[in-house]
Amino acid sequence: MQTLSQLKPELIWKHFEELCKIPRPSKHEKGVIEYLKNFAIRQGLAYKVDRVGNVLISKPATKGREGHPTVVLQSHVDMVPQKNSDVVHDFYKDPIRPVIDGEWVKAQGTTLGADNGIGVSCALAVLESDNIQHGPIEALFTVDEETGMTGAFNLTEDFVSGKILLNLDSEDYGELFIGCAGGINTIATFEFKQEPVEADHVAYQLRLVGLKGGHSGADIHLGRGNANKLLNRFLWNAEHFFGLRLCSIQGGNMRNAIPREAFAVVTIPTSFEDEFLKSVATFEQTYRDELKGVEENISFTAVKTDKPSFCIDQATTGNLLDALYAIPNGVIRMIPEMPTVVETSTNLAIVQSNENTIEVISLLRSSVDSAKLDLCNMIESIFDMAQAKTRHEGDYPGWKPDFNSPLLATMKQVYFDIHGEQPHVKVIHAGLECGIIGSIYPGMQMVSFGPTIQFPHSPDERVNIKSVELFWTYLTKTLEAL
Repeated sequence: MQTLSQLKPELIWKHFEELCKIPRPSKHEKGVIEYLKNFAIRQGLAYKVDRVGNVLISKPATKGREGHPTVVLQSHVDMVPQKNSDVVHDFYKDPIRPVIDGEWVKAQGTTLGADNGIGVSCALAVLESDNIQHGPIEALFTVDEETGMTGAFNLTEDFVSGKILLNLDSEDYGELFIGCAGGINTIATFEFKQEPVEADHVAYQLRLVGLKGGHSGADIHLGRGNANKLLNRFLWNAEHFFGLRLCSIQGGNMRNAIPREAFAVVTIPTSFEDEFLKSVATFEQTYRDELKGVEENISFTAVKTDKPSFCIDQATTGNLLDALYAIPNGVIRMIPEMPTVVETSTNLAIVQSNENTIEVISLLRSSVDSAKLDLCNMIESIFDMAQAKTRHEGDYPGWKPDFNSPLLATMKQVYFDIHGEQPHVKVIHAGLECGIIGSIYPGMQMVSFGPTIQFPHSPDERVNIKSVELFWTYLTKTLEAL
């Protein structure tokens, strides 16, 4: 059986295979930071680590190119931990298990971490290679991109010296990204009273699973189901028609992933049990019909369970279900000048109940700051009416495109020289670190590009093997041209 280290380019796949062995969910990057430090020491390269864990490894120019501009290769070391519900995997201890599947590399029931492990591996390959002509190189590895962009936010003005940055965190080979959306998290908290389970009620666990999920920016326009919205749709109806009582609810676990699964424990009067179960089957079929061609594996079931110790009080349940039904989710507006690109969107990412509170987290994105603020106010007003406390945090800027950048012109020419056609120049509806980095280093020329990665932030994530080889050629020839 072929292993990753046998794929080409060998240097990239060697490092990626090693990264897969190192647990690295966001905010738990200590192991990969040590890997980078040890790599720099072995290669005899200068490195430094800042107070939050960002690593910068510097490589001198090849002989005769000392006067060329310094190029920053930037990637993030953390990954999104998502798995299928039937997979046993501890992202904080267990290695990712990559497999070769035809033209693709994927993982066994979990996210692969090609976002952005392939970018990290490409930068390491450049640092290790001795047959690339290039000017001075600074490889910048940032932490916690996926949950808060903590690494980018904490960069200092003197950490990086280069004025040209190649961000290795895009997911379609042949596309050059020169702008991105900004984002902000909106968090609503409901406080509730515990009430006893009624004597004539029976308890069920509701399970809505089998959705595709995906990246809440790059995939938000694909019309995929949001597990939180679909489950709440049923809960709202069942509360009105069957006297359903909500005991607990949990859906989604990452703010930047479209939720694939949602669960709730409920009680209903025994007298409505048969109608309740028929309604579950009806809603499952409705979801399948509405999402036909988009979601093919939806499963919505109710399994009888032991009575829980308490129910959430009726007033809070009503307020929660009304708010979740009312708040927007998905694409809000497209960019008028680029009608195929999303301008503003929101993702109802997480709904999580605890002993006395329920937290609801949405990630709002927009390339227009005023539209992002308007969406914040819209969602906050809904939660205000539902008696929830709302806060906004993690605000990060967008990246304004520069179509006249000399870097972009060079990269377009290099691509044309390789392929005989022009690359696609785009703006992405996702949060790239370039927006933050550009605000810290004014005047930095930046382009984001990468190999083809499909279904990031979901267990279906996979990277195209051939595109990695093509990307390596493009990256190295770009470095030679700068």
